[in-house]
Amino acid sequence: MDIRPLTPDYAVSPQIDPEDFAAIKAAGYTRVINNRPDAEIPPSHHTAAMQAAAEAAGLEFVANPVIGGALTMANVTAQAEAITSATGPVLAYCASGNRSSICWALAQAGEKPTDELIGIPARHGYNLEALRPQIETLAKR
Repeated sequence: MDIRPLTPDYAVSPQIDPEDFAAIKAAGYTRVINNRPDAEIPPSHHTAAMQAAAEAAGLEFVANPVIGGALTMANVTAQAEAITSATGPVLAYCASGNRSSICWALAQAGEKPTDELIGIPARHGYNLEALRPQIETLAKR
């Protein structure tokens, strides 16, 4: 497990395993967001299995599958709602953490400076520079 905090209340991670949820809970997270579609992963890591394992560990679980290269505004809106309605820190995961970082940055457009929304994920190896125009457009709405 490789948790990469973007803020004190939101972190991203590459794919986690069902047995990681106890450690995620112990680390103080209250909600886990799955940004990975079932079609990309083995049945042992499908949404239903991961949700059952998360809930057994006392965590809230939100499924918001983002298809690589096909992110929608519905994904961004769902991510924003899952973050803002959480009762504590949130961990989001996908294959590498990149999609979870992108969803966060787009959801935060207008709330934080664009340079920050690009720079914070960059510290963890996620290059969101190509999203600058989209972030700036969303910030104006």
